[in-house]
Amino acid sequence: MTYQEKITKAKAKLMLEHPYFGTLASALKIESDPDQLTFKSDGDTVRLNEEYIDKLNLAEVEFILSNGAMHAVLGHMERCSGRDKWLWQEACDFAVNAMLVKNGLQAPEYVNYQPQFEGMYAEEIYSQLKEEMKYAPDTNHDSSGDAQDQEESPEHQSGSNEEQTKEQQPPQNEEGKVESAQEEEISQKELEQLSEELTEYFEQIFNKQKRQNALPKDLQFVVPEYFSHRVDWREVLSGFIASYAKTSYSFMPPNMKYLYRGIYLPSLSSDLLRVIIAIDTSGSVDRELLGTFLAEVESIMEVYPNFEIDLITADTKVHSHKTYMPGEALEYEVSGGGGTDFRPVFEYIDQNIDYPTALLFFTDGQGIYPVDEASYDVMWVMPEEIEVPFGEVLLLQG
Repeated sequence: MTYQEKITKAKAKLMLEHPYFGTLASALKIESDPDQLTFKSDGDTVRLNEEYIDKLNLAEVEFILSNGAMHAVLGHMERCSGRDKWLWQEACDFAVNAMLVKNGLQAPEYVNYQPQFEGMYAEEIYSQLKEEMKYAPDTNHDSSGDAQDQEESPEHQSGSNEEQTKEQQPPQNEEGKVESAQEEEISQKELEQLSEELTEYFEQIFNKQKRQNALPKDLQFVVPEYFSHRVDWREVLSGFIASYAKTSYSFMPPNMKYLYRGIYLPSLSSDLLRVIIAIDTSGSVDRELLGTFLAEVESIMEVYPNFEIDLITADTKVHSHKTYMPGEALEYEVSGGGGTDFRPVFEYIDQNIDYPTALLFFTDGQGIYPVDEASYDVMWVMPEEIEVPFGEVLLLQG
């Protein structure tokens, strides 16, 4: 098996066995770099030594790709905050690798992995490593946290003073300087745009996997910002809808924009977004909250051009179903008032709505739930938290 074949097969296996890591790894920029002893991930690119990869088994290559993917999500240099860069990257690597091992991936020999760092944040690991370095006899890093790798420090770079720099540069006219500056500015803007797109993509993958209860174990220790605060229900609702309205992703064909950089982002498809809203009309639903909820949905959907909203009312049976297109106001009549049985709504959707993508079910949560999980994502919208057999719960508070 060639180096490239092994990389491709490892990505495919990750998609099947660890979809969160696999999806992220598919967007990685991967380069062959003979100067690397093994591999290196800087959060943007994974550089691999081909001879090293040839010696690994497929499971170990999966680990390396997952490591690179998580460094990209972690954005470790953005969180460096004045720490020793080398030591901070080591701490991040220990945090990432401990999480990968916890999820059953096979760590290659000599990677930064120590069992005692399991369940620890990178910041905690950094503090522990820094403390240990105080007593290490052979280290170039002091305990002040201000040391830098020599290759990163301008004082240690050859030709770092102004005169040497001028001598090493070829003659350049003013026009050439302007063109070079313009190219650099364009390149920087493109990198910033790519970074924003990747960040948004990573967050959408996280939200998708969270709704499917498929997030990796201990992920909160690697990307705590995804778990750090309880957001307003309007933000949750907006993110839920946006994950479908803006991310109908397909890797065939890939997004051509960054292919020349070796980055394979999925392309956006223009398929119709169909969101279903089911309203429990059993009589226990807060009408004021319901009106607020529908107004918020309508406001969110106004920014997306290609959608349909199927509005269903039901208690123990389906009473009404109406389809709304862009520009139409969401209007409804509450009929019913009996008990609550959620099963007829799911049966109705299966029989009458083609290719549903997401269901928002507004209810008090008291009723008979289906035994089988729906094939589409479900968000139960309710005023207080109740355990549900599948889907995600959105607590709707005024």
